[in-house]
Amino acid sequence: MFRPILIAVFAPLALAACTSTTAPIESVSSGPVGGVVSAADPRAAEAGAQMLRRGGSSTDAAIAVMLALTVVEPQSSGIGGGGFYMRGTPEGDLVTLDGRERAPAAATPAWFLDASGAPRPFGQAVLTGLSIGVPGNVALAAAAHGRYGRVEWADLFAPAIALARDGWVLTPRSAEFLQLARNRAALTPEGRALFYDAAGEPLPAGTLVRNPALAATLEAIAQGGPDAFYRGPMAEAMVQVIAAATPNDAPMTGNDFATYSAAWRTSPCGTYRQYRICGMGPPSSGATTVFAVLKQLEQFDLAALGPASTTSWHLFAESQRLAYADRELYLADSDFVPVPVSGMMDAAYLARRGALISATTRMANAAAGTPPGALVAMADGAEPVESGTSHFVAVDQWGAAVTYTSTVEGPYGSGHIFGGFYLNNELTDFSLVPEQGGVAVANRVEGGKRPRSSMAPTLVYAPDGTLVLVIGAAGGGTIPVQVAKALIGVIDWGLPIDQAIALPGLYAPGNEIVVEEGSPLLTMRGALEALGHTLVERRLPFKANGAQWLGGQWIGAADPRSEGVAIHP
Repeated sequence: MFRPILIAVFAPLALAACTSTTAPIESVSSGPVGGVVSAADPRAAEAGAQMLRRGGSSTDAAIAVMLALTVVEPQSSGIGGGGFYMRGTPEGDLVTLDGRERAPAAATPAWFLDASGAPRPFGQAVLTGLSIGVPGNVALAAAAHGRYGRVEWADLFAPAIALARDGWVLTPRSAEFLQLARNRAALTPEGRALFYDAAGEPLPAGTLVRNPALAATLEAIAQGGPDAFYRGPMAEAMVQVIAAATPNDAPMTGNDFATYSAAWRTSPCGTYRQYRICGMGPPSSGATTVFAVLKQLEQFDLAALGPASTTSWHLFAESQRLAYADRELYLADSDFVPVPVSGMMDAAYLARRGALISATTRMANAAAGTPPGALVAMADGAEPVESGTSHFVAVDQWGAAVTYTSTVEGPYGSGHIFGGFYLNNELTDFSLVPEQGGVAVANRVEGGKRPRSSMAPTLVYAPDGTLVLVIGAAGGGTIPVQVAKALIGVIDWGLPIDQAIALPGLYAPGNEIVVEEGSPLLTMRGALEALGHTLVERRLPFKANGAQWLGGQWIGAADPRSEGVAIHP
């Protein structure tokens, strides 16, 4: 058997299709009651809340959420993918755990090249075994539970198993994904049987869906622990599915699964306006990018400008451009590439970067800098646009907080299903080309390497050392921007966490500003264009979850753009 305080909540959104007919999750009230869980789906949030009601830890709650999301949000995350886990305590103890997927040992920098040496089109690569990395979420869960779990390992699976076995109701968001991403969701007969009718049309919102194959998979892992997933018949069968879908002579092997492990990492931290901001280091670009966006703006009085100022949003966009330029050049798996994390978060370096920003005009060129400790100049890669993921947070009665981002990358990952769950397409987070102009790309494919990620689980400590904010987001490359925007909202603009998350957003990783569709920021278009910006209106995948210590209590929040909720047990 594997064993290794939020009071007020953000008002939940109305979910007409997922209330009365969803299979109930048993409420267990034995043991102390307290804490909060915020997740992108109310069924998953309730799974975590059940663990807190049993006297479980925030780690127990977060694992139960991840498992339940495998069932009810298959387009975004689950055991077929990986994630990053971060845990902090009121005393300042901080750990991070890297459950990012890994490339097969036999993979080379030519992984995505065809016989002629040209990169395969993304649309072709993503639907094959070339895109599938060794999933890391099960190993992550086992490692975290081994240190911080209080509830029995098998009990963490009970809510997810009940949902898969007895059924869950498709929400409007899920139904929309089935339509928009049917090339992946319906790639296999298993996917079509799960989510499409006899005519090949996606099941509508409000439909009760059962997934007995996934229930059986979860039961096996609940009883057998991570070995049931990474070794033995399940792993062998999964490897065969992946290998059969891989168009080269070096596919995934059983040894790739058997040798996978989650890695405990050091959390990079830095100070912004006396607040200690801590995040996830490589292979995530979360900590360095979030912190750079913030620290480069420290010279400006954002509090005086406020969220209604065009200047505030101009400055925010300009800082993003600089931060993402550094991210593209330097961030990758630090087990393979020397990543200058300390230099990228160095206060003096970021002050120099911030000095490039003008309040009255747009930079002509936001080029990467040279952080202290950068030993080698590598090339900017050609990574496809990231998408998907799910974020969730939990705080337990002892005040320990977990912020955890889980992903299968794009909607429904690679489209390939095994055991009732979708396998990730995480390897397409690598650059599709291994070099540019004869210079190696930092984020190129290599055997056993983990692809760069934008996931940014974040903890914030107040000037007096109090843990005051637990946050993260989903939405591919927009994740660091969502987190940085919320932190500015709380720290600079004095907003509570729900309002900070709900702030309108813009995304500026390059030479144009993408403003979310229908955003009130579009009223600033003329003023921003006068500063030199080019604006594009587009739907953005914003979906953040968080919790804040405010007024002597924890307050949970979920993005109003999502179907998420915060639940107080």
